[in-house]
Amino acid sequence: MQIPFHKTHTTDEEIEAVTQAIKSGWLTMGPKCVEFEEKFSDYIGSKFAVGLNSATAALHLALKAIGLQRGDEVILPTNTFVATAEVVTYFDAVPVLCDIEESTHNIDVSKVEALITLKTKAIIPVHFAGQPCDMDELYTLAEAYNLKIIEDAAHAIPSSYKGVKIGALEQTDITCFSFYATKTLSTGEGGMATTNSEAYAKSIKVNRLHGINRDAWDRYTTKGAWFYDIVDNGNKYNTTDINASLGIVQLKKQDELRQKRKKIAQRYNEAFRDSSKIVLPFIKEERETSWHLYVVKVKKRDEVIERLKALGIGCSVHFIPVHKHSYYREKYGYKDENYPVANRVFEESLSLPIYPDMSSEEVEYVIKNLLDIVS
Repeated sequence: MQIPFHKTHTTDEEIEAVTQAIKSGWLTMGPKCVEFEEKFSDYIGSKFAVGLNSATAALHLALKAIGLQRGDEVILPTNTFVATAEVVTYFDAVPVLCDIEESTHNIDVSKVEALITLKTKAIIPVHFAGQPCDMDELYTLAEAYNLKIIEDAAHAIPSSYKGVKIGALEQTDITCFSFYATKTLSTGEGGMATTNSEAYAKSIKVNRLHGINRDAWDRYTTKGAWFYDIVDNGNKYNTTDINASLGIVQLKKQDELRQKRKKIAQRYNEAFRDSSKIVLPFIKEERETSWHLYVVKVKKRDEVIERLKALGIGCSVHFIPVHKHSYYREKYGYKDENYPVANRVFEESLSLPIYPDMSSEEVEYVIKNLLDIVS
């Protein structure tokens, strides 16, 4: 049996939506992008949503919107994909890495305050695997030290914190989502920034397309005009109607697809609960995870991966901590000893397949073989 680590859920409905977008003549940003933004903000519960070509672009423009400057510092967990730190460096600012909780793999909020300096501008919590971070504690720190909060929600659609969907929390400045091929909502490539601030939304909109002072795509409609002005030094970060058409279809399935991933996670939990060789994911109270990932911890992780691979089971590791990458280690002087929990978690973490179209037979095959290997 061959089981990939991830398989994107697509049906004839997605194919038809993309076909219609191509037939419409709008191959770049157009009316479908606007529709996707409106439906996304309605679903999440935010006042504004701005479509982009990646979560990296969303994070970059979010930092620009809050006024990040050269020499500023931004606190983020070392256990994240490198893009979270990378965008900070675009400003010649400094990514300040924080260790993580062993149970959730999220940023350890108890260690954040010690990292705050007069140069600290913002905190970027990353909702690992879809489980929301300890947001109330972060808001308390943000208020005390006049800091901005930008959520990296690449894994977190649909996730919720104390009954509110991630992306709509009132005290967050901007939330950034990913629609990459492996994500819970996939448009191939894509992202979204949500906010309740009109000023932030306007800044991101202007800067996603070269700093043009209005919706550039509207210039090509019958009601548009050819003249425009460049009001900021922007970027080319817009999404397209093709991607947005995929997103519109996938968005309306999010609750259903989450339930399917949750059912797989529950079966994994049930099967692995009695094994002393497998540490299960831990979900805190008052939050719902998207179950973007199902991550266990095992000894001799690399050997386990190779044996699973030989049996046709795809798996992965999330993540190689930022402080372990040579560029960041050499440029910023990060040292292993400052991140003992992240190091330990990295050495033992294993992400198992968990996608909506996994059959029960495939789930049982993963279960049987992992139990056999670790025992």
